[in-house]
Amino acid sequence: MSFSYPKKEKLKSQKLIEQLFSEGKSVSAFPLRMVYLKTEFKDDVQFKTGVSTSKRNFKNAVDRNRIKRLLREAYRLNKAVYFNNISGSYALMILYISKDGTDFDSIETKMKQLLDAFSKKVSQN
Repeated sequence: MSFSYPKKEKLKSQKLIEQLFSEGKSVSAFPLRMVYLKTEFKDDVQFKTGVSTSKRNFKNAVDRNRIKRLLREAYRLNKAVYFNNISGSYALMILYISKDGTDFDSIETKMKQLLDAFSKKVSQN
């Protein structure tokens, strides 16, 4: 797995996102939460991932977009380390649930904890 985050790995299907939130399971590493669902994709992709932050917590679009950009970058840099030994395909949504702003170092640390918790939980099943 490479350190890229191409378009085909992005979660965009509205039906799949709704199914993810209704049937999916979650893991947390505050201020991050990941909702995941085991599924099959038509294109040959193992993971489709989306990121989100609440408009309620961050009124300005600039702040929301910055946090989403940091989340995508932390995911991109760490996914290869944690997802190489996982079989099956998953839809993932990573949510930023804190009300406070943040920096890249703290998000990357929490992203590593979140991906580690996800890989442990998936390998148990």
